[in-house]
Amino acid sequence: MIFEGKTVAITGAAGGIGTGLCRQFGRAGASVALMDLDRIALDKTCDALKAEGIAAEAFITDVSDLDSVRRAVAGTVEAFGSLDVMCCNAAIFPISTIEDTLPETWDRCMAVNTRGAFFCVQAALPHLRKSGAGRVVLTSSITGAVTGIPSFAHYAASKAALLGFMRGAVIELARDGITVNAVLPGVVETEALKLLGEEFATNARAIIPVHRLGQPEDIANAAMFFASPASGFVTGQSLIVDGGQVLPETPDGVLPPRQ
Repeated sequence: MIFEGKTVAITGAAGGIGTGLCRQFGRAGASVALMDLDRIALDKTCDALKAEGIAAEAFITDVSDLDSVRRAVAGTVEAFGSLDVMCCNAAIFPISTIEDTLPETWDRCMAVNTRGAFFCVQAALPHLRKSGAGRVVLTSSITGAVTGIPSFAHYAASKAALLGFMRGAVIELARDGITVNAVLPGVVETEALKLLGEEFATNARAIIPVHRLGQPEDIANAAMFFASPASGFVTGQSLIVDGGQVLPETPDGVLPPRQ
């Protein structure tokens, strides 16, 4: 998958899956626009990509604010001349039970995870049309779409809602040659995963048939397929990338590794 001459914008780019997306697209020849709210981490990530020889620019972006998103998109087009792929990846996951979740916690989760993707597509749309083969790739999750875990009901709702948005967007944007697809990661080894504790990661690894956690590059590889010419007849689809995590009926249903 070669992306020479293409511009890819990625939200939540300062760490985790977002950084993996930036690195993989950049290594495949794309110019990469990094969008994130964490200025320090964003600049560090952008500098690291440039050190690899990747064409990259950083834009401080609050995806929950339409004006902020519009400025970032305008800056991307000014810097690189086009915008061909919009990767809506930014997300938060405040840990809170249903009983304890405050209205503002629910609202912020929806604002970043769901409304943010809507704003990004809305702002990018004129440029994706000009591209002639525009691509939208959403980072959803198995959580909400397929599975559920305690203290993440609000997060699950926001990620499941992305799939409803995807299906509506597909119908509107198909006549412009724009495809819209979603990647559904399982448990991925990122800085954010550490917030859930080592026990969570250990338990997750135990129920994944391939016996490892996902890496940001695993998610990026799936996103790159959706963004490439190879997927021109694929739209409105959800690809689970989880090492088979959702399949075992019980924890002892996972076969041990061969010796």
